Amino acid sequence: MNTNPNRQPKSRRGGESPPRRTSASVPNELLWALIGLLLTIFSTFVPVSLASWSAAGLSSQKLGITYQIGAVLLTGCLGGKNAGLLAQVAYIFLGLTWLPVFAQGGGMGYLKEPSFGYILGFMPGAWLCGWLAFRWRAKIETLALSAFAGLLVIHLCGLLYMLGLSIFQPQASQITFPDSLPTLFMNYSVWPFLGQLVVICVVVIIAFFFRKLLFY
Repeated sequence: MNTNPNRQPKSRRGGESPPRRTSASVPNELLWALIGLLLTIFSTFVPVSLASWSAAGLSSQKLGITYQIGAVLLTGCLGGKNAGLLAQVAYIFLGLTWLPVFAQGGGMGYLKEPSFGYILGFMPGAWLCGWLAFRWRAKIETLALSAFAGLLVIHLCGLLYMLGLSIFQPQASQITFPDSLPTLFMNYSVWPFLGQLVVICVVVIIAFFFRKLLFY
């Protein structure tokens, strides 16, 4: 019997190795869910800027987005699928119960906002990101794939939600199909996408070093 908790178990019959852990431990998941919730709320109001040198010296240029999606994906990369999902469920619940944690406030009226589909997409996006992030050992390329997949899911949910509003609630949401839908898609998905890729690069680097530092 192996009494050493640090000793690795022998390979299974036929040379099969034990299955890899596909998520963080339960205490870590709960901790990262709380951290992810706080990060999502705080980052909603923090704009992304790039520093650049000019003749006048160091200056910053805003990209027109915030770090919100970065916080969503970072939670999945560090805490796993359950932590990512729990953080966003709590965030949406707080926002719909009239706490001003969304970019333009909160309340049930946000259901009619064209951008709410992207917020709903935080849940499956964070879950998928966390699931993929723990399927392999922490590497730059695997974390980048995980975050990029989560970002695509968020945008897909946003587009489907806008499409649904334009078809079933055109007067309440002031979205007409197909007139205003392409413009909204450009504003919410196409134009911010490049800046969000920059945020993903930051997320991947942070997640990689944290995973290495914490040995998981």
